[in-house]
Amino acid sequence: MISNLRKAVRLPQPRTRGVDLSHPARSPLGTAVVNCAVYVDGVRQDGNQPADVALRQVRASGSGFVWIGLHEPSEREFAGIVELFGLHPLAVEDAVQAHQRPKLEHYDDSLFTVFKTVRYVEHDRLTDTSEVVETGEIMLFTGADFVITVRHGGHGSLGPLREALEATPEQLAIGPSAVLHAIADLVVDDYLDVTAAVQVDIDDVESEVFSERGSGGAGRIYQLKRELLELKRAVAPLDGPMRELATRPVRQVDSRITAYFRDVADHLDRVTEQITAFDELLNSILQAHLAQVAIAQNEDMRRISAWVAILAVPTMVCGVYGMNFRYMPEKNWTFGYPLVMVLIVVACWVIHRGFKRNGWL
Repeated sequence: MISNLRKAVRLPQPRTRGVDLSHPARSPLGTAVVNCAVYVDGVRQDGNQPADVALRQVRASGSGFVWIGLHEPSEREFAGIVELFGLHPLAVEDAVQAHQRPKLEHYDDSLFTVFKTVRYVEHDRLTDTSEVVETGEIMLFTGADFVITVRHGGHGSLGPLREALEATPEQLAIGPSAVLHAIADLVVDDYLDVTAAVQVDIDDVESEVFSERGSGGAGRIYQLKRELLELKRAVAPLDGPMRELATRPVRQVDSRITAYFRDVADHLDRVTEQITAFDELLNSILQAHLAQVAIAQNEDMRRISAWVAILAVPTMVCGVYGMNFRYMPEKNWTFGYPLVMVLIVVACWVIHRGFKRNGWL
């Protein structure tokens, strides 16, 4: 039954971004409710009934589940669903307020999961203020006969994922845990896409730092490090929940799905390793840039010192002959002035040639 699960939950590229309005189930179910559907044996049932009717239908038949999707609901908009499904107040508060860390929490007969979604922000050229990573959130309430997804942010639409799962009803027949796995897999796949795009930015900065003109600025490196830190905050806390879903029996998760969470956890480990490597690479690039700046400053100081040494000769000679002594034989000598000028020029030329030979000029 689940032999093709990976194929079912992995979406073709490119993925559709933004809110999907092309789905036939899109209807005015409320300002926050994006979709509400009943699935029996993995098949979506006809009709766009409200949440209470859908839940009664499922519990009356004793099979199937309800999948409700919401986007940035307010407390008032969420209140009816909270009462209907008996959601825990602490989880509801997190789902409404958002800005939560990725986590997995058990509440009575439901499971509350938080995912941080990420999106790479396209830009022509990285600057000191470029936004590279944009984050959002997806919260899931998973029960025996329901899945409630709450999405925050302008990206991470679940419409295409829902349609992909509906195309393979044998996957949805497993139940709400199949939806949980599909969303986890989608989120982690997005992490991989973003890290690949960030690597391109890092490669560009590295190339500029080590180019002959050395134009890679520290500001852009720090900006990349800040954006990388935001990505790390989205990825790193998810390791614990994925390990728990992959290695421990969870009552709300079908045992047939557990093995597939191991694959998601492995992909998450790869993302974490890449982020750590990127951070170390950026540290090295920053150190190399600072070393280049120091070398350039040292070169400038050597040139300045060399010219000061050259100019010291005429300064000294002119200073000697500028003293107000009565008896200075050279002043009364016909060839005194040209001889002194020749000596100054020769001395400066010899010093200049020596600095040039040593690479100071």
